[in-house]
Amino acid sequence: MSLKKNLALSDTGFVFNPATGDSFSVNPIGLEILRLLKENKTEEEIKKQLLQTYQTDSETIEKDFYDFMKGIEQLKLTDTNE
Repeated sequence: MSLKKNLALSDTGFVFNPATGDSFSVNPIGLEILRLLKENKTEEEIKKQLLQTYQTDSETIEKDFYDFMKGIEQLKLTDTNE
């Protein structure tokens, strides 16, 4: 899965979708996930990075990652051509 190519991300967690004019705020972990997606990292690479960065277990990372991904899909921030 990939993000829409034209999404703008700020260092403070502000996300802007110029195609719709919608804007959102994400927490630092959400911002890290979005940046890694923009770098075309795989889901496994992203979860591995989160597990190394944050002091939590793999089950929590797995659940939180998929919850976040579901949310960005619902906000139509992902590229539907894949």
